[in-house]
Amino acid sequence: MAQIATSMANAFSNESEMKAMDANRYATKKTIAQGMLDIALLTANASQLKYILQVGDQHQFYKLMLIMISLSIILQLLVGILFVVIGSLNINRQKDQAAAVIINDIILVIIFVISVINVIISGFGIEYSSRPLTLLEQQANNLP
Repeated sequence: MAQIATSMANAFSNESEMKAMDANRYATKKTIAQGMLDIALLTANASQLKYILQVGDQHQFYKLMLIMISLSIILQLLVGILFVVIGSLNINRQKDQAAAVIINDIILVIIFVISVINVIISGFGIEYSSRPLTLLEQQANNLP
């Protein structure tokens, strides 16, 4: 019986600790984590852009890939700006809550679009190569 009472007391104690959690601090940490993931994707897209610019018209889908990668990078920069805006809001204030919800929804939609664009980019085959082309490969591709 004493164990049940102790368990119930611990449960109520944990509940009060959860209620005391600062929602604004949680939202800020979440925004920072999302920003870090955005930086990782931005780095990958920059690498893909470098590759597609090096290959040039030799790539079968050069123009499409150039447009898709550029659009992805632009949207990622927009999301980064929105992260800064939403990170500056204090969701403990009623006035900031409505703006935070709207901006969060906009970020969600843009991130979904970025994800679709990057799936398409992957589907059209960006091949990474850390080595320069050999003389035979350059001649086969009619490169100087």
